[in-house]
Amino acid sequence: RRAVLQAEDGGNRITLGELVIDKDRHEVTISGTPVPLTASEFKILSLLAAKPSWVFSRDQILSTIHDGHIVVTDRTVDVQIVSLRKKLGPRQAIETVRGVGYKLSR
Repeated sequence: RRAVLQAEDGGNRITLGELVIDKDRHEVTISGTPVPLTASEFKILSLLAAKPSWVFSRDQILSTIHDGHIVVTDRTVDVQIVSLRKKLGPRQAIETVRGVGYKLSR
């Protein structure tokens, strides 16, 4: 799978096979079916999908979702990843790279 960043109507869209992330509309679909995500889940998925197969550490992911208003921990990332895996299903695999972090597999 290859990530394709597309500009449509001035927007940002990431397409990875059946997975489509529309950053302007804050929408995710798989095979055209909407996938409801929290704001944090959306940010994490957008980060991972922008560079599939790159490994992102928990600290990198935390810096993406942290807005300075709430306290977040490494465990927060783990919980968000578990939730994303359930919502996306097995065909959109988020892999754990033991001792390093997470990546969206191709």
